[in-house]
Amino acid sequence: MSEVASTPAEVPVAPAPISQAERIGSLDLLRGIAVLGILIVNIQSFSMPDPAYLNPTVWGDFTGINKVVWAVSHVFAELKFMSLFSMLFGAGIVLMCSRLEQRGLRPARTHYRRILFLFIFGLMHAYLLWVGDILVWYSLSGVLAYLFWRMRPGWLAFWALLFLGVGTGLYALFQWSLPYWPEEARQGNAVWWSPPPEVIQHRLDTYRSGWLTQMSERIPTAAALHTFVYAIYALWRTLGMMLAGMAFMKWGILSAERSRGFFVKTAIAALVVGLPITAWGAWQNYTHGWSMDYSQFGGHLFNYWGSVAVTLGCIALIMLWHHSYSLSGLKSTLTNVGRMAFSCYILQTVICTTLFFGHGFALYGRVPRWGQMLIVLTVWAVVMAFANWWLARFRYGPLEWLWRSLTYGRKQPFSLTS
Repeated sequence: MSEVASTPAEVPVAPAPISQAERIGSLDLLRGIAVLGILIVNIQSFSMPDPAYLNPTVWGDFTGINKVVWAVSHVFAELKFMSLFSMLFGAGIVLMCSRLEQRGLRPARTHYRRILFLFIFGLMHAYLLWVGDILVWYSLSGVLAYLFWRMRPGWLAFWALLFLGVGTGLYALFQWSLPYWPEEARQGNAVWWSPPPEVIQHRLDTYRSGWLTQMSERIPTAAALHTFVYAIYALWRTLGMMLAGMAFMKWGILSAERSRGFFVKTAIAALVVGLPITAWGAWQNYTHGWSMDYSQFGGHLFNYWGSVAVTLGCIALIMLWHHSYSLSGLKSTLTNVGRMAFSCYILQTVICTTLFFGHGFALYGRVPRWGQMLIVLTVWAVVMAFANWWLARFRYGPLEWLWRSLTYGRKQPFSLTS
């Protein structure tokens, strides 16, 4: 679609969520792949001390197959599925708001109610279960993203690049300024980037303990992610990709309306650009020994931009698959996962925190990277089976139903017979 229509139609009594017949299958397929794919990256945060997420030399074996697993996940997954999720969130804003306007309704109130409850869900997720939550960041950025949704796609793309550029500028500034930081600040940052053994052991002991003990680590870490880290990094990244998603929705890319030739050319061009940039960045970090002075800021920028191109290339490949008849059963299952992406995202957290944290099996810090990938495959199988089973009986995922009911201020039909 070149533009989302905004012609008023017959006014309903009140706003309502879209029906199953109105759903766009390509978006659900993308969501399903995104929610499963992001676990490839998130499993590191579930299973190892947090600094190992950015500095893989912090914990565990980093040779042989473990190094290969890290390299593959970094090049093909790190930031890619987060970017895809952000784009789909932006596309969802366009879709919901345009449909409400078509019905003669003002979308702002519904949008901000939806964002408010997502924010509450995110806070509960982050502070009660797992600090790696993404919902708080999305809700905060979604407040601002609404201001842009009526723009033409070209302007949306311009603002997306501008916001991504601000994030780049901040990281470049931090990189340039590192030698001039006060010694106390440099030492504190060094402890975070490459913690000494006693700090690592404290974190291991904490997350291998009970749920209440974990709160001593979870609360301050989540608070830092929702304030400082959000301001210098996540705001610009998530908002930029949300606006890119809005533009791609209006251009007919995410809705799979462009030609097969367009998607083939886009996939080739984007992956040829993005994959070498990301791989080169990983190699440079490795040759610099993952030093704080290089890798924390400057060394991150290769994947920061390479991931944007790789994400676009992956979208094009998925749109080609969407229009094909190959692996139709798998496609249907992934679409079901996408229809209940919120529930599946939280289900992954419940499974993984039970496996790795002390209130469950306490595997935290005990599973090498190659073993983490086996767990990812197992969790995928559970999540896909759950999505198929659930949607054979109910209209929405459980959290999707609750979110919709709260957003629209009335209980939504739940079972397929209601």
